[in-house]
Amino acid sequence: MKSTRFPRALCALALLAAGLAGAAHADATLDKIKQRGRLSVGVDAPEPPFGLLDTATGKVGGFQTDLARDIAKRLGVELEVVPVHASTRVQFLQAGKVDLLIANIQWTQERSEILSFAPTPYNLVGGAAIVRKGSGIRKWEDLRGKVACVSQGSNFAKPLQDTYGAVVKGLKGIPESLLALKGGTCAASVHIQPAMLQTLTGASAAEWTDFELATQDQLIPSPTVVWTRRNEADTQAYVDQAIRDWHRSGLLVTLSKKYGVPDAYFVAANQKARQGQYDRAPLEVRAP
Repeated sequence: MKSTRFPRALCALALLAAGLAGAAHADATLDKIKQRGRLSVGVDAPEPPFGLLDTATGKVGGFQTDLARDIAKRLGVELEVVPVHASTRVQFLQAGKVDLLIANIQWTQERSEILSFAPTPYNLVGGAAIVRKGSGIRKWEDLRGKVACVSQGSNFAKPLQDTYGAVVKGLKGIPESLLALKGGTCAASVHIQPAMLQTLTGASAAEWTDFELATQDQLIPSPTVVWTRRNEADTQAYVDQAIRDWHRSGLLVTLSKKYGVPDAYFVAANQKARQGQYDRAPLEVRAP
């Protein structure tokens, strides 16, 4: 295990959080949710370990759904889970089809200019690349000139292209990307590390014996936040308090064990919260 710092992204969150506090004004979203008796939350389509498909009901459950359920319980309303894809999730939120996005959407400056967010991160995660064994790809630099498949709208596209010289191909989601990797359309499938580890070690591991992670080094580890529409200060504050409670109570670690989400991404944040140290300052977390 090695200690990895993420000062830039989290400092940016701290500055933006201060700005949000100064410009706060009332919004009607929470009242509307309570009046209709339902909180609608966009979560990732079934992609273990964060999202699981209940074959009996056809509904999505798992880590993200349980976090959404906690917020609905706090509001005293029912939960409606809406599966979203990388290519459409922002539009779903902006169009009012969902009230919040609790998905694997890391904070970036570009996203923060079109959406708002609860400033306290609930996760810190980076990208990983699955490649075919014997490909010769052992580090991110080895992707130069090779096709790397990502989800449309992925924050991994820019560093893959600009920093490592990969030819980036955006697809609908992880299943499509993995299919393209198997078919030889791309040399690497790049998505969040927990999902890639689950692919190689989970229920479908037998299908992936000819593949491996190119490197244990994560691509741009970044804070994951809950997203709201612009200028929803009351909603942001309410959700932010819930996230702080998740850290303090140990809920995140409990759910990580339940669903097999590696807790290294937020266990240090949880420890700081328990000590009363979690205050949006840069965190030191441990990455695999």
